[in-house]
Amino acid sequence: MSNSELVELAALDRGAAVPCCPPITAGELSQADAEKMAAMFKALSDPVRLRLFSKVASYAGGEACVCDISDVGVSQPTVSHHLKKLREAGLLTSERRGTWVYYQVAPSVVAAMSAMLDPRT
Repeated sequence: MSNSELVELAALDRGAAVPCCPPITAGELSQADAEKMAAMFKALSDPVRLRLFSKVASYAGGEACVCDISDVGVSQPTVSHHLKKLREAGLLTSERRGTWVYYQVAPSVVAAMSAMLDPRT
């Protein structure tokens, strides 16, 4: 998969964990499942993105304004780029309110990633 390709992820119900892929111990992943999961893990493989993701996930109330999480040692345009990558991978959702954008972790996607890696499943 090239860097310019986007993987379309189905919208997931925020309350339910809907694994996109079988657990890693269930057998070999299909090409499609591997591409979906690789896009998510690739988005988290950058230290700045991982810090931003962590800031959003741990922010009080479950959502964070971009104005409150942008202090990660890079410029504001770079923060926006990284947040866009996390949204495209399906890890964050966003909502514009006036001039600010608020981000939330997509809990069902994170639960799916966790379930896929859980050897006990």
